[in-house]
Amino acid sequence: MQGTQITPEIKAFLISTGSVSVDPSLIPRARGSTAGPGAGTSSVFFRSGKKRVRLSVNKNSLLSIEAAGEDGTVALLHEGKELLRGKLEPAPAHCPEQAFITLCERCIFDCKYCPVPKLQGHVKNEEEVLSIVEEVMKAGTLKAISLTSGVETSIEGEVERVLELLPALKKYNVPIGVSVYPTEGCSRKFYDAGVAEVKYNVETMDREIFRKVCGDLSLDYILDRLKEAVEIFGKNRVFSNFIIGLGESDATVREGIETLAKIGVIPILRPVNPHPLRSRDCFTERPSPERLLKLAKMEAEILKKYGLDPGLAKTMCLKCTGCDLVPFVDF
Repeated sequence: MQGTQITPEIKAFLISTGSVSVDPSLIPRARGSTAGPGAGTSSVFFRSGKKRVRLSVNKNSLLSIEAAGEDGTVALLHEGKELLRGKLEPAPAHCPEQAFITLCERCIFDCKYCPVPKLQGHVKNEEEVLSIVEEVMKAGTLKAISLTSGVETSIEGEVERVLELLPALKKYNVPIGVSVYPTEGCSRKFYDAGVAEVKYNVETMDREIFRKVCGDLSLDYILDRLKEAVEIFGKNRVFSNFIIGLGESDATVREGIETLAKIGVIPILRPVNPHPLRSRDCFTERPSPERLLKLAKMEAEILKKYGLDPGLAKTMCLKCTGCDLVPFVDF
């Protein structure tokens, strides 16, 4: 598997493994993840050529990263055998080249795979948010601002939290992406306030699994809000996380991708990140490299059919690409 660049096969393998052992002295200073299933974990972004991958830091991982040059070059190894050489990218705010900020690290909903309701973290004020953006800007890497949020008390309150922040963020003159649990009409408000892209997550398109793991939410409601968003933002500007590894079949994934793409939404096939705080709450299984490749190629065919291109994304996950195998970007 050794090579000089991150091929689709190597990236699928790395994403499936999901973690890496690395000397802390090699890790660029960064904020840990505070959003979604990866909340509460630290990670690194390894880049080789034009491709990058995000890996959680785990001292027991079969993957490891070691220094390999005075210019900051590192080697990525599997069980001691070198796979790639590259560099660790600075990610001062969740991911490289963006100020990707979780506004509310709490959630009143109880999706069974997500640790955020258990962690009940911090809620940032405007001063804290602007401080993070300034930090990324001073590092010279600010190419986008992306906002996400849990739900402190109500979904309406989180939409208002974002809307109140947007005037102060427009001065940075970079694209702004927003990912929240949507309210009816919020896409128009976001668009009019200068947001470039939105991401409203379906989580899973398997309705039985959705009922079991996201029982307090409504899949049909989210799909309606996604349709509404496409009508306002247009194709290639509306995304949705679609978790892989909750027990769904490949046939259900295909049907789900087709449903989303047909209405102009680009699905982000996100491998589940099993969390110890949720180990007994629902079935989770990190997808194999073979499955990740199969599903990504399936998605590429469907996206091409409907004229959708993840490579056009300006903000959030599809701009980063670290956590996922992204059609038309990674292959």
